[in-house]
This record gives sequence, structure tokens and C-alpha cells, in this order.
Amino acid sequence: MINVKLIEHPLVQHKISLLRDVNTGAKEFRELASETAMLMCYEATRDLPLKTVEVETPIGSAKSKVISGRKIAFVPILRAGLGMLDGALALVPAAKVGHIGLYRDAETKNVVDYYCKLPFDVAEREVIVLDIMLATGGSACRAIDLVKKAGVKMIKYMCIIAVPEGISAINETHPDVPVYCAAIDEKLNSEAFIVPGLGDAGDRMFGTK
Repeated sequence: MINVKLIEHPLVQHKISLLRDVNTGAKEFRELASETAMLMCYEATRDLPLKTVEVETPIGSAKSKVISGRKIAFVPILRAGLGMLDGALALVPAAKVGHIGLYRDAETKNVVDYYCKLPFDVAEREVIVLDIMLATGGSACRAIDLVKKAGVKMIKYMCIIAVPEGISAINETHPDVPVYCAAIDEKLNSEAFIVPGLGDAGDRMFGTK
């Protein structure tokens, strides 16, 4: 598949197994989603540019590396994407945060955006869009549309579980946006749920139905 980064680190895979488990409660689910996002963000930021600086240690001077010239913003898709935000911020605490709210119309099946609030300088930042599941790809593509409309040139999409249908949707609509995921599941069922997946991530995270 084009432009997909599959994160297979053992710690990530272990946490996904716990996320999938029907017996995992809301509190643990939230903790696991956050921890998984932090580990995944480590890989998603691997290409950040560095520059050499000179620092004084207690013993002498040393040439060292610091991140250079690229600021980050995280943009979770409401609701489930919120579960990944704290973990991502734990790794990049200086990042700014935007929010995008989307839902699917029950009759038309079209994605409707009801909220979009992005940092004022988002066009100057690399944006990582966050959501736990990448199913049909409709919400992901719409969120990326909104971020691009704000002038952002560098975008990544990070989810925990994806299916080929969703990955293909992003690849076809936004071929310049890499997808970072930790599992690629089999398919979508007739109700557009990922199989085997982990159920409705938002409901499991917040204890709703």
C-alpha cells in the first residue's frame, strides 16, 4: 500500500491487544489509547529536522542536536481522537492543538463538519491529525480537507487501527499525506465497523452507547 507507515513495535502491539479486549473498561481504555499514541508519535516525528548547537555541560562544551525549524500541531477528530491527544502532547508538549468535529448524516451517509478550530499559526506548522480508527476514510479525508484549507502544507494522519478501504481513500484523495497506523485489520462490515477492530472507540472511551 502507498504511503503507509505500519508501526509494529512490541509495546504498541501489546497495548493494541488490550484495547481490543471486550473486558477492558473505559478508564483503562483511555490510558491505553494515550500510551499507544505516545509511542506511535515517537515514530511519526522521526523525520523532524535537527541542527547542531554547542552546550556547556558540567565538565566542558559539547556539540549536540536540537529540533530545528519545524513546529507541530495536533488535530484530533472528535470524539475518539481526543483519546490520543494527551499521549501525543506528552511527547511534544510545545505543540499547539486544534479540534475538528465531524459526524455522518444518517440518511445521506455524507460526512458533516460541525466544528473546526485550529491554531492561528497552523499554516506555519506540521499538522498530525489524530483518530483511533480509520474505517471508510470519509472523516479522515474531510478533516485533511479542512486542514489544507487553512493553508497547511505538511500533514500526517495517525490512527491506531486502519483497514485497506480507509487507507485507499486517503491515498487516492490526499496522496501527499502519509498514514501512520499500528494495525491494518481485515475489512469493514455492513455497518462500516472495522472487523475485528475494537468496537466503537468513542463509546468505549467515554462509557457511552
